[in-house]
Amino acid sequence: MRSTIAGVGSYLPEKCLTNDDLAKIMETSDEWISTRTGIKKRHIAADGEFTSDLAVEAAKRAMDAAGVNPADIDLVIVGTTSPDYIFPSTAAIVQDKLGIPPCAAFDVQAVCSGFVYALTTADLYIRMERSKCALVIGAETMSRLVDWNDRTTCVLFGDGAGAFVLKAAPDDCPNVIGASKLYADGSCRNALITKGGPSQKTFGTMVMDGRTVFKAAVENMPKVSLEVLAQQNLTVADVDWMVPHQANQRILDGVAERLNFPRDSVISTIADHANTSAATIPLAFSVALDQGKIKRGQRIIMPVMGAGFTWGAVELVY
Repeated sequence: MRSTIAGVGSYLPEKCLTNDDLAKIMETSDEWISTRTGIKKRHIAADGEFTSDLAVEAAKRAMDAAGVNPADIDLVIVGTTSPDYIFPSTAAIVQDKLGIPPCAAFDVQAVCSGFVYALTTADLYIRMERSKCALVIGAETMSRLVDWNDRTTCVLFGDGAGAFVLKAAPDDCPNVIGASKLYADGSCRNALITKGGPSQKTFGTMVMDGRTVFKAAVENMPKVSLEVLAQQNLTVADVDWMVPHQANQRILDGVAERLNFPRDSVISTIADHANTSAATIPLAFSVALDQGKIKRGQRIIMPVMGAGFTWGAVELVY
């Protein structure tokens, strides 16, 4: 069996924080942020609105698009680095809120790479015939992890969620997830890290070595993309769209340049929702579908880079 994408959905919180809004509370400007990152605004979860709430809304839209109901779902995986609680998992909370019957439900913590890690895991469940209909979500409330006094990081992040419904399909189905590759290198962990955590009995906010992260992303995302395509005996010329992790427009441009990939075939939504970590790829995919860009039968490559460092890519035919 293979995995086919049956439905896609996304959700952004109502509150929107523009660059001009940030300029009123810190020393920055729209020009400073947009020229360095490509970001114009980000969405911020309301008080009492949690990661699971964002995930549920995105999931509902994906399930509606797929034409499935809660009883059809037999696997729930949530990629997130900003869970509602240390435990239970956000996936278990989402399962309950959606009324999904008992099944495997768990979180994947690979920071910005979380959705690609989760999607790869769900695909393997389906290939091994352990699942027939999987709900895969990337959801984050990154606004709760940033230091709002640090303009070098807080301007980069926002909140949001995106979801895919995967269904089992025959091996000869043309619209399937083809190949994927995942990596991690913990020796680079200090380049993007939170200052604290449960075992340290402290709550951590984010710190980042921007130059190191940029360099790693521009090197690793193209490299893993080529590795994934090579698994399928494909080249960049076979790809219709790239839906990369939306971290920084300069990174997107650098990845496209390294791959000699046409920039007008790179989906970029970072201006509207900033870096939503594990949610960026399904969010961008959903927006591209709504805009009529991505169509059935087109080949997509989805590379990602996150803290850890973690990175990877998924190739599929939508």
